Amino acid sequence: MTMTRIFKNGNSQAVRIPAELAYDRNDLDVEIERRGDELRIRPAARRLSQVLDKFAGFTPDFMSEGRGENVESPRDEV
Repeated sequence: MTMTRIFKNGNSQAVRIPAELAYDRNDLDVEIERRGDELRIRPAARRLSQVLDKFAGFTPDFMSEGRGENVESPRDEV
């Protein structure tokens, strides 16, 4: 388990995230929640505008040939 310290930053507490646990990006929005005495930090849900920007990058012929044949795997009988 990696150890770090909390510190004061203005009127807030802050925590340094050690390099081995750091996210790949620095422009990432994160959510933080308290569960008992634990704090959980995770990437924030993406905004719809970001998804629409991704769709705008598709070429007009994207999936023009369809999705191909959809073959389902056999399932175990219950």
